[in-house]
Amino acid sequence: MSITRRALIAAAAAVAFGATLPAVAAEKPSAISLDYAYYNPVSLVLKNKGWVEEEFGKDGIDVRWVLSLGSNKALEFLSSSSVDFGSTAGAAALLSRINGNPIKSVYIYSKPEWTALVTQTDSPIQKVEDLKGKRIAATRGTDPYIFLLRVLDQHGLSEKDVKIVLLQHPDGKTALERGDVDVWAGLDPHMAQSEIEGKSRLFFRNADLNTYGFLNVREEFAAEHPELVERLIRIYERGRQWALENPQELQQILAKEAKLTPEVAARQLERTDLANSKIGEVHREAIVAAGTVLQTVGIVPSEADVQKAADELIDPSFGAKLAQN
Repeated sequence: MSITRRALIAAAAAVAFGATLPAVAAEKPSAISLDYAYYNPVSLVLKNKGWVEEEFGKDGIDVRWVLSLGSNKALEFLSSSSVDFGSTAGAAALLSRINGNPIKSVYIYSKPEWTALVTQTDSPIQKVEDLKGKRIAATRGTDPYIFLLRVLDQHGLSEKDVKIVLLQHPDGKTALERGDVDVWAGLDPHMAQSEIEGKSRLFFRNADLNTYGFLNVREEFAAEHPELVERLIRIYERGRQWALENPQELQQILAKEAKLTPEVAARQLERTDLANSKIGEVHREAIVAAGTVLQTVGIVPSEADVQKAADELIDPSFGAKLAQN
């Protein structure tokens, strides 16, 4: 048999039995990109300490940090492959997955109460029912926006009963303080800053409607480099533990990075629970509840399978491996 014929037969066999052959490991990337966000204090610790650079520098992998001003920005970065890892609210990650963004949620960086409905200190608005006909600033695709829709729905209102003004979080704060809008679906630390400075007040809060802080990874990256995902989560765990053990230094890092006063940083951290990081069923239930409401109000298509999307989004395997180490 000729060499050429043997090669053709071998190639055909490889195609026929390819499903049983071990996958060839992808080469390590020359760089990884991850976001940092003022609503994710653990990311600020990692950026400050240089632990990510230290870990991946062992393999000659460069590290690039990208600032996310909101979940919507982090999800845009993930969708465009501008980052490999992005921090978002859980409900925002689910909505993005339903809309076709191929991401996996692999870690919980916080359980926050980072959003509430905010108005000026002297506003006559006291309750949700007062919002009919009012202008409300919000950032589409983020937890505050989803929080707003859920609150309206719970109180017999919808987005058609109000005027939603789409602004990024810092601009929403400015618009409220200037009187350009009546209400803002706020996000810390901007919300804490306005509250501490006496320019606004939180008139409606419900911590249970805030979804968790999810660390997401591009699905393709996770499939090609699972060991790198595990290593980054291990570093996140180091940062979370450090944050729990060093609350004053954590406050200083947040204040410095986000250019906040110590009082504002402290207020944000009062509303941020870093106790648990393993992603699992409780987080799935929280985002399914949010997704179901969004489907009811027409944000999520009626034909979408919210439960299936949540199952496809959440990947607890990396956290399980971390627990075994």
